Amino acid sequence: MTDLPTDPDPTITPADLRAIAVEVAAAAGGLIVADRPERLHVATKSTDTDVVTEMDQRAQDYLVAALRERRPDDGFVGEEEGESHLGASGITWVVDPIDGTVNYLYGVPAYSVSVAAVTGDPRIEGGYEPLAGAVVNPVTGDVYSAARGEGATRTDRTGTVVRLRVNDVDDLGQALVATGFGYAADRRAWQAAVLAGLLPEIRDIRRMGSAALDLCRVAEGSVDAYYERGLNAWDLAAGWLIVTEAGGTVSGRGSAVPGVDLVIASGNALRPLFVEGLERAMSATDVTSA
Repeated sequence: MTDLPTDPDPTITPADLRAIAVEVAAAAGGLIVADRPERLHVATKSTDTDVVTEMDQRAQDYLVAALRERRPDDGFVGEEEGESHLGASGITWVVDPIDGTVNYLYGVPAYSVSVAAVTGDPRIEGGYEPLAGAVVNPVTGDVYSAARGEGATRTDRTGTVVRLRVNDVDDLGQALVATGFGYAADRRAWQAAVLAGLLPEIRDIRRMGSAALDLCRVAEGSVDAYYERGLNAWDLAAGWLIVTEAGGTVSGRGSAVPGVDLVIASGNALRPLFVEGLERAMSATDVTSA
């Protein structure tokens, strides 16, 4: 990991950054629901199945403007086209304006807005650490958030706040596991082969379509573990902090940091068994890794 500022912008605390993340993520969530056109304009990115809508860009443009107004010296990195820069403050905002765009396109109520404040450079794998973050499901009204050292919470539509805690299950055979799949055919083939090897060892699998929400589900205990390949900083940064502040662990394979190669999230009681089971499944597949 690269050297990180030990005291970026001492005039603001992680709790302050959390409040900003919640505010702008909730507003962007309201935008993508209220302003969604009857017919979405859809384009593609890395493959024909990797879609982006006009609302992804509109939501990111809103987040750029809202964060610049509140924190003009901070950096910004987002999934969609536009700004990508480090600021003068030592803090950079990492955003996914719609995580789960395919769900959004089809009207499946499992998509989110993810906003995180990090130190370091989120454009470099292992080059950043989250300070604060929020993940908002604008359909259900659930707001997940965390600040470093202050725990993680879920606030529902009524304003009820629940402190999050990962499950303490320590039996791999009883573990409910979430995962996701990439857009490239070779990566999906590898992911399917790994899943086929892992599935007989666990309780069951869930594939819901939003990495940020899957991480939050680990934090709240509605799944016991999550793994996926192909995640970028904007998919990961806020949910990573929410899991760790809920008492869990997020990593890559072995001692690696979480990132494109692999993300593994779980409670600590389950972690050794889950990592071993996942390694067995990955080692057993004869499908080329991608």
